Amino acid sequence: MSQRILFVCLGNICRSPAAEGVFRVRAPHHSCDSAGTSDWHVGDPPYAPMQHAARNRGLELRDLRARQFAVSDFDRFDLIIGMDSENLAKIEALRPTGNHTPVHLLTEFAPNTGADHVPDPYYTRDFDGALDLIEAAVDGLVAYLDG
Repeated sequence: MSQRILFVCLGNICRSPAAEGVFRVRAPHHSCDSAGTSDWHVGDPPYAPMQHAARNRGLELRDLRARQFAVSDFDRFDLIIGMDSENLAKIEALRPTGNHTPVHLLTEFAPNTGADHVPDPYYTRDFDGALDLIEAAVDGLVAYLDG
């Protein structure tokens, strides 16, 4: 059964669009989108260094545009995936009463990495490291969804 997945990070210009790009390639039978908990970059394409790192792996992100997470996303998606605990806290703060849409950390799907979050490459400058972790976790997510 096709699932609707939403990937969420802070600005929706690095981690969540990268996760969306990886997921689109590895699970085309599911649908996905990405969003940020902030409104800083609404309408912007993914950050150029992230686009470059992704393109080096055969992923094209230039068609994506940042948007802010909205309360309506709880009804539009079957599963919401955050990149770190701060993202999860902001998502949960907006959860409507009675809504049961599952919200998880992306790294929960890559327990073998030992990571408890996807570090923000906007600050760490480690775009390849973030993509390595995102790819491992998306593979785990796809196995979970299709299992």
